[in-house]
Amino acid sequence: MRFANRREAGRRLAQRLAYIRGEDVVVLGLPRGGVPVAFQVAEALAAPLDVIVVRKLGIPFQPELAMGAIGEDGVRVVNEAVVTMAGVPLEELIMVERRERTELERRARRYRGDRARISLEGRTVIIVDDGLATGSTARAACQVARAQGARRIVLAVPVAPPGWTKRIHGEADEFVALETPEGFIAVGQFYADFSPTTNEEVSACLERAAAGPAEATTVREGPIDDPPGRDEEVTLAVGSVQLTGHLTVPEGASGIVVFVHGSGSSRHSSRNRFVAAVLNGAGLGTLLFDLLTAEEELERTNVFDIDLLAGRLLQVTRWVAAQPEIQNARIGYFGASTGAAAALWAAAEPSAQIAAVVSRGGRPDLAAARLYAVTAPTLLIVGGHDDIVIGLNRQAQSHLQCDNRLAIVPGATHLFEEPGTLEAVAALARDWLVDHLARTIEPVA
Repeated sequence: MRFANRREAGRRLAQRLAYIRGEDVVVLGLPRGGVPVAFQVAEALAAPLDVIVVRKLGIPFQPELAMGAIGEDGVRVVNEAVVTMAGVPLEELIMVERRERTELERRARRYRGDRARISLEGRTVIIVDDGLATGSTARAACQVARAQGARRIVLAVPVAPPGWTKRIHGEADEFVALETPEGFIAVGQFYADFSPTTNEEVSACLERAAAGPAEATTVREGPIDDPPGRDEEVTLAVGSVQLTGHLTVPEGASGIVVFVHGSGSSRHSSRNRFVAAVLNGAGLGTLLFDLLTAEEELERTNVFDIDLLAGRLLQVTRWVAAQPEIQNARIGYFGASTGAAAALWAAAEPSAQIAAVVSRGGRPDLAAARLYAVTAPTLLIVGGHDDIVIGLNRQAQSHLQCDNRLAIVPGATHLFEEPGTLEAVAALARDWLVDHLARTIEPVA
């Protein structure tokens, strides 16, 4: 799977590291790309954030081979075995260190300004990067943190190659990676947005973290004057009725997901609100709205009028596409029960330009007449104990011509009320939608 950007990667990494919250922790980001990731971790753990500026000491005639590393406050870690093997004279080692230390001190001043380095003495230190490839910089960072007095070192990254811990064995006390995919070539292949992090962004992260929670509630990649996100109730005129919804658009949202509620549900559904919060945390916008008015819901036939529901959904989709914050973002649908049928029916309309569909405990069979025309990648999620609906989804899946998958959540019934099952739904939906919505649509000239 891919991360939408470093912000989303940091939020997911923070969830994995939640067990450390409450300890005497310092979070250190490796500049530059690791700092936006580390910001999210530090905020979630209510821990101070700093950079760990390190420089490798490369052998003069083979700079990519490290013979040691240096950090701030005069810290130097030397691999005597490598120095001896390479036959590096002491004076050359000193010359290399002098050159690298000048650069190290310049970068530290650039990132931190007048703020002092946060002490690591006796503390748990989480070293964060946006990913790990060779591991040489991470190894140097661990060595430097240890030399600066860290009691316990946790090296945490969103993505790393299989077997990554063997490359830096012994340098950290704990290793955390969210993904270790086969076919790993470079960190950037697992991010939809892997644009370079600027020095200004690094400094902004550190300044906001130092300012405390009031100033550091949100950090994003990109210019610091981006327009704020939206989180508000909205009213949409659809034909002769007014539909009410709740629109949430995080800053820099990479896509937006329209929730299509099913029979007996509404925008207040605790299940869908939970999933929406997970998607918001992954950098996706959400719109939860009611397809029917309160009066219309009293007429049971309306709930199963898929043509009516899909028609309204298409009008809502056009409204979403016109919103200035998300004009160039991809749109996806998340449908539950009969809402899933409406979502697929609407997605079959080419003008909708839907990028992905997720069905939770859905009735895609009710859209059987249109399934062949759905081109959006579709994920069908069903509870393992929801036998009848499993059969209906398998039957519907056989009619889909698009990229599709049927995911069965073990131990779950139709409403996913069992412990951990709704979390599984949210994770499946998040991964599917982020993967397909992360790319922006180029504006039409």
